[in-house]
Amino acid sequence: MTLQPSKAAILEGALAIFAMAAGLRLGIMGSATADSKRAPGVATLPEGVSTPVLVELFTSEGCSSCPPADALLSRLGRTQPVPGANIIILEEHVDYWDRLGWKDPFSSAAATERQNQYDQSLAGGQAYTPQMVVDGVEGFVGSRGGTARQEIAKASAAKKTKVEISEVSLVPNKSVALKVSVERLLSIAPKDTAEVILAITESGLHSSVKAGENNGKELQHSPVVREWKAIGVMGKNVEEGFTAQPSVKLDAKWDVENLRAVVFVQEKKNRRILGAAAIRVAQ
Repeated sequence: MTLQPSKAAILEGALAIFAMAAGLRLGIMGSATADSKRAPGVATLPEGVSTPVLVELFTSEGCSSCPPADALLSRLGRTQPVPGANIIILEEHVDYWDRLGWKDPFSSAAATERQNQYDQSLAGGQAYTPQMVVDGVEGFVGSRGGTARQEIAKASAAKKTKVEISEVSLVPNKSVALKVSVERLLSIAPKDTAEVILAITESGLHSSVKAGENNGKELQHSPVVREWKAIGVMGKNVEEGFTAQPSVKLDAKWDVENLRAVVFVQEKKNRRILGAAAIRVAQ
């Protein structure tokens, strides 16, 4: 998020004080080009876990405090440490760091916009990295493992609307089509509606950073959001479900074996996640 100079100075001062107390340094903003390649290893979700919990991380390769949060997010998805929770992870690279020494090859304006939407609903009302958001309603410093597990456990106790991805049709290097169904909403905030959103993620990504705060570091990412797509709206009639057959054009540079499709339902105003599901693109 771009801040006016005066607001930036105030925010940086406040964050510096917080960092001294917490032993953490928060980044608030992020140029150059990346020597990027894919690293082996794809995290998979365990079967038979009952409640999906969506965990998002807003991060940047230009932020020196982000790599520990990136590693935590990957670990949460790989090890599934919270009983009763099916942790679905999204790594979202914001682009406001890109003018501060290193251009993150995975950054996007869409990630920044999504974080700004959260800033209107979460306590604090300010963008920073690394920021983790659990089920759209709890935001905190993204490297806090204990807080993450606590919020995931709390979120897993809530009843969720069932989201199902029943079919995947893949045309390698061209497109992927899905069959998506959502049962009727179990709850929704008054006067709110819910969007059904599709995200395509890629795991096993790697960068050799050549400038900026992480200069000289080898950074691993999993899984990075490559594409966003709103595929429908629910909530006008809570008794109705939703079905769709969305398709997404694939970039030839993406490794199909490392792609996943994540579909979730989210309140537009309150940002609460009402249900979610994920599936590998290559079956």
